[in-house]
Formats: sequence, structure tokens, C-alpha cells
Amino acid sequence: MAIQSGLEDKVVIITGAASGLGRAGALRFAKEGARVAAWDVDENKAKDLVAEIEAAGGKGLFQLVDVARTESVTAAVDAIIAKWGRVDVLVNNAGVVRDSQLIKWKEGKVLSEMTDEAFDRVIDVNLRGVFHCTRAVVPHMIKNGGGAIVSTSSVVGLYGNFGQTNYVATKAGVIGMTRTWARELGRYKIRVNAVAPGFIGTEILQSMPPKVLENMVSHTPLGRIGDPKDIAEAYLWLASDAASYVTGAVLSVDGGLVNGT
Repeated sequence: MAIQSGLEDKVVIITGAASGLGRAGALRFAKEGARVAAWDVDENKAKDLVAEIEAAGGKGLFQLVDVARTESVTAAVDAIIAKWGRVDVLVNNAGVVRDSQLIKWKEGKVLSEMTDEAFDRVIDVNLRGVFHCTRAVVPHMIKNGGGAIVSTSSVVGLYGNFGQTNYVATKAGVIGMTRTWARELGRYKIRVNAVAPGFIGTEILQSMPPKVLENMVSHTPLGRIGDPKDIAEAYLWLASDAASYVTGAVLSVDGGLVNGT
């Protein structure tokens, strides 16, 4: 029996939708007949996205949005309300990396350190952006009688990772916000959950050396790198009627990576 998603004609915002996990998510929601507002800062990567959304069976809208800027998010939400009248689902997917060790020490001195710029940029997009987007859509969800919010964390937010102080802090923060908002917003029939991906075959991963990828696979019990579609299915399920009694959850989609570490 097919899962009844209940997402046909629902209005779905997906941040960071031009590529990777966000694009896969946008197309998956489109297959359910949803109206998808795709947000990104890269117009070039998104140029064919609306056409692909509509070819998949949905209705598409691309908006140039910087989630780190409150005014950009607010203007985009206002435009969606003017066009479609509601927001039913928010997928907080946008994220950046600026990896560096906190301090790199050799022969009695500091060789390098994580800069303020690197720390602040990741915080602004990955954490503050989730805050901006969620705060902007919640009043509309309350008025409409409910909704679903799905945010992208990471397995590194659960166990840490070398050279990713800033990124790990944001992904752990997303988990904390998810659990807090689940408590605050449940009374309004708004469900709030997070997905914690493992190693997924996006552009960033594909640029890594083969030996690094082999090491990742060796630590993954299922023995493969994940596909963006694996994460898209998790987004869809958590947003769907099939997960109507699920809130405050962190769903690891990692091939067993946490257990394998």
C-alpha cells in the first residue's frame, strides 16, 4: 500500500534548493503534487529547477533568498502568501561549510586557527538561517491550523567531527531548536523534526579524494555513500500525514554510521 502523504497542493518551502539535498527534496515533494517554493542564493544552479518541479508533477516558484538575512526571508514569505495564501511545510535545508581546526599547533606555535569569519558565516546560514525561516513561517502555520517543519542536522551534530567546530555547533544547535519548538508549537498542531544525514553523495563529497571516501564507506555499516534521494524521502515522510504523530524527533539517515563509528 502506498503511503498517503496528504501533500497534494500543499505549499512547501525548501531552502538551499538549487542543488544537492535541497534539489532532491524539491523534486520529491513535486511528485506528490505539492506547490514548491525553492529558495537559494545561486540563480545559475536553479535556472532549470522550476521546470523540473513542474515536469515532476508539482507547481514551482524560485526565490532568491539569503536565509542569513531577516529581511530577505520575510520578503520571500510575504510573496508566497500573496501568491498561494499559505505555508504548510518548511524544510530548513540550506547550509555551508568553512572547515578548519580550532587551533593547528606545531613545533610550539600556532600555525593556523579557525577565523571569526569562518565561524560566523556558518553560524549565520546554518543556525541563524533556520531561526529566521522558522520564525517567519510559524504565524502563518498557526493561522492555517498547523504545519510541518523539517530541519537538516547531521550525524556530526550527534558525535562531533574533527575540524568542524562551527559546523558541528550549528548542527547540534538545530537539534536543540527542533526539540524546543516541538514543545512550544505542538499546541498549534505544528510538528517539528530534524533529519541527521550521514555521508551523502553531494557535490561537496564528490570533490573529496578517493581514499577519504573509501574511509567513509568503511565506517558505514551499509557499505555505501548515501544518495540525496535517501534524504529527500526522509524529508517527505516527516512532512507527510504518515508521520502525523511524530514531533521532536531526530531521524538519522546515515547507513548506520553512528553505530559504526
